[in-house]
Amino acid sequence: MNAELVQAKTFVNDLFVLIKFRIGLMVVFSTSVGYVLGMGYVPDPIHIFHVLFATFLTTSGTGILNQFMERERDARMGRTADRPLPAGRIAPELACWFGLILSGMGIVYLGVLVNYLTALVGLLTVVVYLLLYTPLKPKTPHNTAIGAIAGALPPVGGWTAATGVLSGEALALFGILFLWQFPHFLSIAWLYREDYARGGFRMLPIEDPQGHRTAHQVVLYTLVLLSCSLMPALLGMAGVAYFGVAVLLGLGLLYASLTFAQSRTDVLARRLMRATLIYLPVLWTVMMLDKIT
Repeated sequence: MNAELVQAKTFVNDLFVLIKFRIGLMVVFSTSVGYVLGMGYVPDPIHIFHVLFATFLTTSGTGILNQFMERERDARMGRTADRPLPAGRIAPELACWFGLILSGMGIVYLGVLVNYLTALVGLLTVVVYLLLYTPLKPKTPHNTAIGAIAGALPPVGGWTAATGVLSGEALALFGILFLWQFPHFLSIAWLYREDYARGGFRMLPIEDPQGHRTAHQVVLYTLVLLSCSLMPALLGMAGVAYFGVAVLLGLGLLYASLTFAQSRTDVLARRLMRATLIYLPVLWTVMMLDKIT
């Protein structure tokens, strides 16, 4: 019985890793931001459930297919070698079919129970992530910019789910999330640059061992992010309270970016990564609360 319980627990843990559960939650949260801002009030629980559940299905399937495609490279990296596919605990063919089914179900779900435009946004996310970003990771350090396009689409999907149209407001949300990913992922790439090199991924910190280009990009994108984060207030999506919080959060993130740029140590890179993880959820939350209260 104990062996069966351990096996069941391992399977559940592997399933959570396979669908990239924590990333899925962040995607769902970002989608809900776009949805609430598009609605302008507390949304209908049934409709937003359809939106978020379908988004989670699509994201989970995409995460599985990404791991299927990268399983051999993941096996070379200490950070990912114990994932279910490189460790051999789940058959690659099973994972591939599971990923195809989940992502396909999610897109169809969006098209049938939400709207076709949101389904198209979901499909675009899958295509960019799997057919552009994933194959480019071993080929060019510019893969981060391509991946950031896919990563910035969830709030756009939330907006189109609520409004049925694309607009400048949706692009403002896209811009915030697109720009945020550079200090976030470059700090991660710096921390795990040796691991990424073993996996054969061409990340900027690998090709920039002194870190000058990495530091320049971190500061540049943080500065542009600070400016872009003020757009929701200027477009009437949020008010003065959001504007003030966005400025304070932006200055805090800029300080972390400048500190990393000056010394480029692992300690400061980790501090920057944590700063990005604080910045985005707080910014999203304040933006929503300022809209509906």
